[in-house]
Amino acid sequence: MTKFKQQGFTNTFKNARKGMRIVLKSERNIRVHFCIAMAVLILAKIMDFSLERICILLLTIAFVIVTEMLNSAVEFSLDAVFHNRYSRLVGMAKDISAGAVMFASVVAIIIGILLFGSALYNIFS
Repeated sequence: MTKFKQQGFTNTFKNARKGMRIVLKSERNIRVHFCIAMAVLILAKIMDFSLERICILLLTIAFVIVTEMLNSAVEFSLDAVFHNRYSRLVGMAKDISAGAVMFASVVAIIIGILLFGSALYNIFS
């Protein structure tokens, strides 16, 4: 038995929505990622991407946004535990989580170039 109260199914979703609102309000980078994601999906729709290509884009977008959210969670957690004091190890952990976001973003850009590049090539050839 846990000492924590059981949340229930609806409260779990309320907390998840709250987490999304927190990250969207507090993190500029995730708002940028969401705007780029919307533009990419609109462009994919305009270019009449297949269902498979749309799925690849959605998974890629999710990969970037999830890493950005995990990066924010790491930063908030470490700041709370260490009370915003500098620590070389905390700095390293934050740099590593930021590196994960950068890696996901670079992979997303490469996937975007492959998907949109081949579609543009087919249109113009």
